[in-house]
Parts: sequence; structure tokens; C-alpha cells
Amino acid sequence: MKSFIFVLFSIPVILFSCNKNMTETQPSEDKSEITTKTITKKDGTKSILEYTEGKGYEKYSVATFAGGCFWCTEAAFECMDGVADVISGYSGGTTERPTYKEVGESNTGHAEAINIYYEEDKISFKTLLEIFFVAHDPTQVNGQGPDIGPEYRSVIFYHSPEQKANIHHFMRSQSNKFNKPIATQILPYKEFWVAEEYHQDYYWLHPENSYVQNISVPKVKKVEKEFAHLLKEDCGK
Repeated sequence: MKSFIFVLFSIPVILFSCNKNMTETQPSEDKSEITTKTITKKDGTKSILEYTEGKGYEKYSVATFAGGCFWCTEAAFECMDGVADVISGYSGGTTERPTYKEVGESNTGHAEAINIYYEEDKISFKTLLEIFFVAHDPTQVNGQGPDIGPEYRSVIFYHSPEQKANIHHFMRSQSNKFNKPIATQILPYKEFWVAEEYHQDYYWLHPENSYVQNISVPKVKKVEKEFAHLLKEDCGK
């Protein structure tokens, strides 16, 4: 009886885990179902410089955050006016060209992260930090909701001394707004490995996914409600 009860209560975790659900709803190889972003799979995941080469992304400022499953955080920022693109990937670890499976085994040191490319004259780094703290729980240690492990930890990777100073100032301003200590790490940006193509825009491409419906949608809607004045007119279309 005890084993039956354990299995019964384990089911929701299995159904609503970012890592577990990937195998259920991985897109087919039909190119019409996948975004126009490309990646060479035979040699592993690409570095962000390889991935963005020739795309003109150097004209944008960059912010790098990790806050749980990147399906959620990517979608939370994509609809913000001034955000040109959000790319899901892995950062903060030591393994080169890590795969989703390797990161999910908690042995690479990487966290699921996003690179946000934005126009500073339209949206500030401070505003991105504010959105980030609404899009995830900065007090949860090594996890977000049902996703547990260091790959789901909360991290802000700074790209410059100015970003580092702004992050520390922002964090001090947030210290009294939560009932628990803020667990968000502040680390120097070193490398960003782009996640496999089926992860890019996953929230928009797979609204039927149980994890997206039950975990991602509430998080994204919370951000959209609080930052309604920043939403692009064609958000979600």
C-alpha cells in the first residue's frame, strides 16, 4: 500500500516537470513546426557567438539570466517591447557543448539560462531585472517549483562592471520584499551554449504540453499582467 501511495503522489511531479515532459512532446522533424533558428546537432550545441554569427546581434545589449526551465523565462521576456530576441541555452558550468540530457543530470555545472538581446533606448537593464524577479521565485534554492536541481538555480550573469553594480543595487532594493532570503547568484558571464533547436520558442510552439499549460502559462501571464504597459502589440501572434 505504501508503494502505491508513493507512485500515486509522484504522478503530478512527473507530469509537470520540464525535463520529464521534453520526451513526450519533442517536435517532429517537419521544418514547418520549428522556428527559423538553426543549429548543427552533429557537433553538439553551438556557442552563442557561433549561433549569432552574421545575424547583426552585436547592435543589441545583452542580459543573461537563469531562473528555472528556460521554456518559461524565454517566453516571459519575448513579448516585451525593446526585446529583439531571447535564446535558450546553458551557462555557468564547465562542460563544453553540453546537451540537454547532460545538463539535466546535474553534472555539468550549467543552469538552464536565456540570453536576452534588447535595445537600451526602449527597455532598461533595470526593467529586465524587475521582470526577472516576477518571472521566477528568486528565493528558491537549486530549483523552481517542480524542477529541482542546480540546473534550475537562479543566477544573474553580468557582462560588465556596470551590469554588476546595477545588479547589486537592485538586489539590495529587493531584500525586504520577500519572506525568505534571496537565493539568486551573481556571477560573471563566461560562455553561453545554445540549447537544442526544439527548445527555442517551445512555449509558443507547444501550447498543448502539460508543463506549458500548468507551469509556464501562469508564470508568463503573471509577467504580462504586471508589465502590460511594456507588451508588444503583436504579443503571442
